[in-house]
Amino acid sequence: MILTHTRFGSIEFSPSDVITLEGGLIGFGESTEFLMVPSKPGSPFSWLQSAQDSSLAFLIADPAAFFDDYDPEVSDFDANQLGLMSGADFGIFVTSAIPVGEPKKATANLAAPILINLDTKRGKQVVLDNEAYTMRHPIFSEQSAPAQKLAA
Repeated sequence: MILTHTRFGSIEFSPSDVITLEGGLIGFGESTEFLMVPSKPGSPFSWLQSAQDSSLAFLIADPAAFFDDYDPEVSDFDANQLGLMSGADFGIFVTSAIPVGEPKKATANLAAPILINLDTKRGKQVVLDNEAYTMRHPIFSEQSAPAQKLAA
């Protein structure tokens, strides 16, 4: 299968590459099938590209690269729904935004991470009940070593 995108060109993928997000992403519920496209080698950023709408892609990041203490508490309901209770391999990602020409003002949505069961390729964006995590959390205001390295 091939998906053609103006940003990424042609993306060749197999059905096993498709990540199914139940309910899509908040505000974009019509798109539920996505491909993860690495931003560049070694980068904590990737693109979550809709397999159903070539014009829809989200910048996502591994929050562990920026926030040493990020520890989202996932409900048992969500964990069961995704099959995470059985020790499945899973990933946590957050949508990110980088203002044009101002990469040090990048933010991450820590309030609604995307959980993906890497074994089944099923995922879900969940809304956390923790006011410490915001939707536009500054990435580079953290003093962690990875953030300082990436900001340099």
